[in-house]
Amino acid sequence: MLETTNRKNEDSSDEKDEKASVTLSGTVEKIIPSPDPDAAEKAQIAVEGAEDLYREIRVDNTLKDATGEEVSLKLGSEVDVTIEADKEAIQKKN
Repeated sequence: MLETTNRKNEDSSDEKDEKASVTLSGTVEKIIPSPDPDAAEKAQIAVEGAEDLYREIRVDNTLKDATGEEVSLKLGSEVDVTIEADKEAIQKKN
């Protein structure tokens, strides 16, 4: 699923705050423990719609839920990966 949107920042309805974004589906395919006890483990996510050589990304497996509590992703979980860019960082396609 590829969803492209142009949305406004929730804090302001000012046109200059518009962001271009794309959201891709992904699956947590690996949880990688850190060799350093002070560093976060990593979650490897396979991003659907990405090119084969660039399909996996690794991110710290530390998120916050709606209440601000730290949580982590489970192996096999379906996730959304969103990329946002400020208006100044984009250009029209020819």
